[in-house]
Amino acid sequence: MDPRLPAHLEVAALLRQVQSAGGFAAVLHKGEREAGTLLVVCCQNGARRKIFERMPQADGSRNWAMSRSETTENTAEINQYLERRGSQDPDLWMIELDIPNAERFIGLTGTAG
Repeated sequence: MDPRLPAHLEVAALLRQVQSAGGFAAVLHKGEREAGTLLVVCCQNGARRKIFERMPQADGSRNWAMSRSETTENTAEINQYLERRGSQDPDLWMIELDIPNAERFIGLTGTAG
């Protein structure tokens, strides 16, 4: 298993990178400082949100996976999912990255659509 960067440092780095690139980034839910998990909401101009969570793999690594993708029909479902995840896991950090191709900041490409 890879050594983990403390969650608060990873969050601060993501926020700073997005803001430096001209985007908006904010903490939606503050989690456990050292070992909290991350959920990232990627969007552009507040629309077409995609929710990514880092999931543990069998080999001990942790990879980003899209949990939900917003359409005009499921906006309420996305909001409910975020509320539910925040209440289920008090250690969870939820952050929003509002910038074109926000996925690149978590090391993903080719998730547009």
